Amino acid sequence: MRPLAAALAGLILAACGGPVAKPLKAPVPAGPGIVIKAEPVPLNPADPKQDRVGDLVYAGGLRLTSGQTSRLHGLSDLDVQPDGSLIAVGDEGDLLRAKVVLDAQGRLTGITDARLTALTGLDGKPLQGKDDADSEGLALLPNGDLLISFERHDRIWLYPADGGPPRAVPSPDVKFPYNQGMEALAPDPLLGPDAYFAGGETTGRTWSCTLTTPCAEGPTVPLAMGFGLVAARRLPEGRTAWLLRAFNPVTRSVIDLRITDQAGRVVDQQELRGPLTVDNFEGLAAVPAPSASKGDGTIRFYLISDDNFSSSQRTLLLAFDWKPPAPR
Repeated sequence: MRPLAAALAGLILAACGGPVAKPLKAPVPAGPGIVIKAEPVPLNPADPKQDRVGDLVYAGGLRLTSGQTSRLHGLSDLDVQPDGSLIAVGDEGDLLRAKVVLDAQGRLTGITDARLTALTGLDGKPLQGKDDADSEGLALLPNGDLLISFERHDRIWLYPADGGPPRAVPSPDVKFPYNQGMEALAPDPLLGPDAYFAGGETTGRTWSCTLTTPCAEGPTVPLAMGFGLVAARRLPEGRTAWLLRAFNPVTRSVIDLRITDQAGRVVDQQELRGPLTVDNFEGLAAVPAPSASKGDGTIRFYLISDDNFSSSQRTLLLAFDWKPPAPR
């Protein structure tokens, strides 16, 4: 391959986060749940005793598979609640609901009560085709309504908590590059119960929105060369966690978890790359850690990877605990 062709191929891989996805298969219908096999994975296979990356303390990790469906793939964002309820969205129009299982020490050990269903369109029928079904970001509102952002055909839809077809809600009034749209979507509770914000993958531009007002552009997240913004979550004390992802055939996936204060200053930033257990992480959840009951404010981050329906990648769910720095 010529140098220019190789460079273009690398850029294409970087934009997709890995190998090209397989063609869309028939979705799993609503109905009985599925059993997810959760295989423990170490933080560092080369050094099983390693238990942290900087200020991130490893709280367990799992490789997720299921012999009951071909659809447990492509998971691009997630939310986890204090009671362990997990919801994740797949980038070919799938919705996973489950519960995380923790041991007595609060470490992630399993997944139970899993149910995989197809996202529906405005007509109430399952979404068809990659361009319409490429769901990437997820924001769970306080009343249980679920917001999902799509790329390729860029939009944000609200799925009502009580069921029924979705409806369109305000979305940034911009033209995103094809397949490089709103990877990041998150609730924005300080601005109200119906507030949310979105982020563009390759530009780092962000927008604040509500269900009843147009989206207004906010700060731009600085991105190092090759990195894209793939997920975000608001944290207590006005902080925000940003998940940044880079991919190329040489280094494979490199992940940065960046935490900023209300003024946008970096509070902490940690990098995950080989030989650590790393894959194409695109989803981020933040919830009070089990130890937070002691009043130390520790946050539990969950990271989920999009395997692109590829046998060379994995669906991983990792947990890390992060204790905010003491006020100066």
